[in-house]
Amino acid sequence: MSTSLGKHVTLTKPDDFGKLLEDEGIIFTTLDKAVNWARKSSIWPLGFGLACCAIEMMSMAAARFDVARFGAEVFRPSPRQADLMIVAGRLSQKMAPVVRQLYDQMPEPKWVISMGACATSTGVFSNYALIPVNQVIPVDVYVPGCPPRPEQLIYAIMMLQEKIQAERGTVLKTLNLA
Repeated sequence: MSTSLGKHVTLTKPDDFGKLLEDEGIIFTTLDKAVNWARKSSIWPLGFGLACCAIEMMSMAAARFDVARFGAEVFRPSPRQADLMIVAGRLSQKMAPVVRQLYDQMPEPKWVISMGACATSTGVFSNYALIPVNQVIPVDVYVPGCPPRPEQLIYAIMMLQEKIQAERGTVLKTLNLA
């Protein structure tokens, strides 16, 4: 079955109609995908630099690596304004309650990147005073290395953006219906 439209176009398959509208600048999507796109494009990190990995995290925001391309350049000074915590460096037992309190103060939705071997598994400083970040707060993306390069952290942000885009039920969660 074919359908004729006013622009001298004959549609033979349902997919043809979507391509016609796309050529006209009309996009179809779900509300979940639109909200997830907005969330992944405006990640506001809370920089929590504890050791040498923090220097690499700071250089990621500089002109050479330019994390602004991914919408994550606004490092927030307050956890109440951030939705991504980047824990860069070794986490001591004395600092763990502080990290937990800052995580609890962040609004939902919130994500965590564990940056460096020390934050992930206590690294070369494996002793009684250090603990991995995932024993204190849930971690979404791990960045290996000692210290990891800024490109690795940018890749971790890109992986987090893919995770955010793939979430389902975002609108229902936002409206407290799920």
